[in-house]
Amino acid sequence: MARVLIVEARFYAHLNDLLLEGARGAIEAAGHQHETITVPGALEIPGAVAMAAETGRYDAFVALGVVIRGETYHFEIVSNESAHGLMALAMDGIPIGNGILTVENEAQALTRAKPDEKDKGGEAAKAALAMLALKSRLG
Repeated sequence: MARVLIVEARFYAHLNDLLLEGARGAIEAAGHQHETITVPGALEIPGAVAMAAETGRYDAFVALGVVIRGETYHFEIVSNESAHGLMALAMDGIPIGNGILTVENEAQALTRAKPDEKDKGGEAAKAALAMLALKSRLG
């Protein structure tokens, strides 16, 4: 049984609730345990994953959050740098599923977050578990 840490940036609570529902459902359906921690925003997720990975208490990680385009360049910075940080950790061999939605508007986020629609939270959890299985297989 794997121990999975879900790291969520809870900026849009109603959207994160849907992402969490999907992620937790996928992890539980696979027979694994999970915990959830919350960070201020998507930029803080990679740092939190790195800190948690150092403890050795978790086998895989799921990153959840929502970044909605605004009127400034900040959207690109948050989207790109959070993805870059997660990719750097994945390249270090940490099994991570990236469920940070980067969307134009709330309607797009809702469609992607709802477990009965695109279920990106569940997909991120399944990706983390798939990468954990691959890591185990490769030894």
